[in-house]
Amino acid sequence: MKLRVLVFINAFAVAVTLSIANYYFQQSLHAVLVTFSATFIISYIIFYYLIEKYIYSKIKLIYKQIHNLKLGRDLRDALGEHVSADPISDVQQEVKEWANQKKGEIEVLRAQEKFRREFLSNISHEFKTPLFAIQGYIDAIEDDDFEDKDMAREFLQKAARNVERLSFLIKDLDEISKLETGQIAINYTKFKINDLIKEVLENLEMKAKKHHIKLVFKEKYDESIMVNADKQKITQVLTNLIDNSLKYGKEGGTTGISLFELHDQVLVEITDDGIGIEEKYLPRLFERFFRTDSSRSRQIGGSGLGLAIVKHIVEAHDQTINVRSTEGLGSTFGFTLQKAKQQINIAGIPVLKS
Repeated sequence: MKLRVLVFINAFAVAVTLSIANYYFQQSLHAVLVTFSATFIISYIIFYYLIEKYIYSKIKLIYKQIHNLKLGRDLRDALGEHVSADPISDVQQEVKEWANQKKGEIEVLRAQEKFRREFLSNISHEFKTPLFAIQGYIDAIEDDDFEDKDMAREFLQKAARNVERLSFLIKDLDEISKLETGQIAINYTKFKINDLIKEVLENLEMKAKKHHIKLVFKEKYDESIMVNADKQKITQVLTNLIDNSLKYGKEGGTTGISLFELHDQVLVEITDDGIGIEEKYLPRLFERFFRTDSSRSRQIGGSGLGLAIVKHIVEAHDQTINVRSTEGLGSTFGFTLQKAKQQINIAGIPVLKS
C-alpha cells in the first residue's frame, strides 16, 4: 500500500469519526461538513508527516539494506540504486525471502561442518589402521631380534602391504583434491567407448575369476560408438565401477556392462547382482570414505575414495552419474558421456567433426 493511500485512509477514518460525533451533539449538517473537511486536512498533514518521518523512512532504509545485501555490490552497481515505490508492501516479501536464503545458507554450513567432522574422523581411522599395523609388525620383529627369520619375513611382507595401502590412500586423496579444485585438466579426445570397455574388462578378467564373477559385454555393442572425453580418466571411471561390482558382487554372480545411445549422449551402465545397497545410503554413496558396511569394506580393502573420484571425473566432463539399487538384488551405476559429433563430407560419408 502506498504512503498517500495509507495516510488518506487513516485521515478519512478520523474525520468520519469526529464528524459523526459532532452531528450527534449539534444535529447540524453544515457543522458536520466543516468538521469533516478540517479534520481530514489536518489529520492528513499530521499523519503524512509522522508516518513519513518516523515509520516510512525507516522501512525504506530497511528495505534498501536488504535489497542491496541480496543483490551484492557488483550487481547493485550495475543496476544502479533501486528503492521500491511501495516498500511497505514489498518489505515483508523481501524479509521473508532474505530469511529463507539465510536459513538455507545456515543449513548448508551445518551440513558442511558435519561432513568435515565425519571426513576428519574417517581419514584419521583410515591412516591409523595401517600405521598401527606397521608399527605392530616392526615391534614384533625387534622384540624377536630377527631370530625367527620366517616370521620376520612374513611380518615385513604384511608391513609392506600396509605401506602400499597408505601410498594408495595418499595418491587418491591427492587426486580427488586436484579434481575438486580443477587442477587436473580434462584432455578431450575422440575414441570408441566399446573398445575401451573391452580393454578394461580384459584387464580385470583375472580379478573377476578370483571372485568367481562373470563379466558380460554383449556382442550387440560391437558397433562402434564414438565419444568425446578424456580417455585415461574414463578408463579410471570404468575400472573403479567394475572393480566395485567385483568387491561387492556375489560369488558365481555376473557383472554386466550396457550401452544406451541417447540424443547426443551415451549412457554407460554397470550392473551387478550382489548384496545391493539400502535406499537410505544411496544419497551419500559418492561421499569420500563413506561405507555402508565398514567392517566388510575394510576387509575387502581400497581407499574408500573410488566412487568419490568417479563422481568428480564424470562431473568434470559436465556429465551425470547415478545409482539405483535394491538390497539383496544388486546395484546399477550409470554415467553419461558426450557423443563425438559427426559431419558429412562431399562424398556423403560420415566423418568425425574436429
